[in-house]
Amino acid sequence: MTHTPDTPDTPDTAAHPPVRILVCDDHAVVRAGLLALLHSAPDIEVVGEAGGGEEALALARKTAPDVVLMDLQLGEGIDGVETTRRLRAAPRAPHVLVLTTYDTDADVTRAIEAGATGYLLKAERAEDLFTAIHAAAQGRPALSPPVADRVMSRLRNPRPALTPRERDILTHLSQGLPNHAIARALYISEATVKTHLRRIYDKLGVDTRAGAVALAKEQRLLP
Repeated sequence: MTHTPDTPDTPDTAAHPPVRILVCDDHAVVRAGLLALLHSAPDIEVVGEAGGGEEALALARKTAPDVVLMDLQLGEGIDGVETTRRLRAAPRAPHVLVLTTYDTDADVTRAIEAGATGYLLKAERAEDLFTAIHAAAQGRPALSPPVADRVMSRLRNPRPALTPRERDILTHLSQGLPNHAIARALYISEATVKTHLRRIYDKLGVDTRAGAVALAKEQRLLP
């Protein structure tokens, strides 16, 4: 069950207007299923659907939703994290509830740092999704149990964050460049590259270049 503070299971629709929601997902079939599900809830009003980040931003300006239901991977154009960041920076900022299949530490962290109010996995039950939507509309966090477990684990055992320079080196590393080529590309010495690599390995808990790249891709640390 989704983690939210105690609230009534069924909002009083006579006393409260329905939650206005915009759905953003690049898969038409998934969107259709979500829309059918949301239309079945009398206390939720779907005000629009978008297949990409730019479209979601434009529709949000026109429809002023209370909540945007946001996928993370949106195909071409800006992704769900960047879309979330821009939505939250808007003058009439809606709350953003992420609904995705991705639950890595990096995905969760990026979404929350961008301003997402909640983070749900697509395997959630319909009842839990509805509860999370109402929580998000009130600005209260809602997390799927696996995501909540990851967040708590991360808080208990924080991993040092990579610096911008370390991320640059990791990006070049993922392109298969040797140390001397990375040094030339970043205008630093090869010895400096090696020093950064040691720090990257320590932070990621790996001891090889291949391990660092594999973990970076798994945790979406690369641009």
